[in-house]
Amino acid sequence: QVQLVESGGGLVQPGGSLRLSCAASGSIFSINAMGWYRQAPGKERELVAAITSGGSTNYADSVKGRFTISRDRAKNTVYLQMPSLKPEDTAVYYCNAQDVVTPMGRYLEVWGQGTLVTVSS
Repeated sequence: QVQLVESGGGLVQPGGSLRLSCAASGSIFSINAMGWYRQAPGKERELVAAITSGGSTNYADSVKGRFTISRDRAKNTVYLQMPSLKPEDTAVYYCNAQDVVTPMGRYLEVWGQGTLVTVSS
């Protein structure tokens, strides 16, 4: 069974930085894309950033040029560097993995449990 374990969330002042990490555990042959989504109170879950196995990245307009997604394929880990945080970045951030191939089968999509990011003075 594949699990995604997130870490790095917390409370930070506006203008501060956080780095989120997400590690996929279990016996894994390959993962296609990994990414981060977020859901603010009263809003729908939205894509923040994603990265493919080939290294192509995609960002939401609201974070483009500010956040950076990266990936360690050997460790099945994805990171989200978040500098210059704003109050509107406050949300639960979820890790996502797509097309995960394991000895037990193929998982089209796997989600982490979420980590809370609060940007407030």
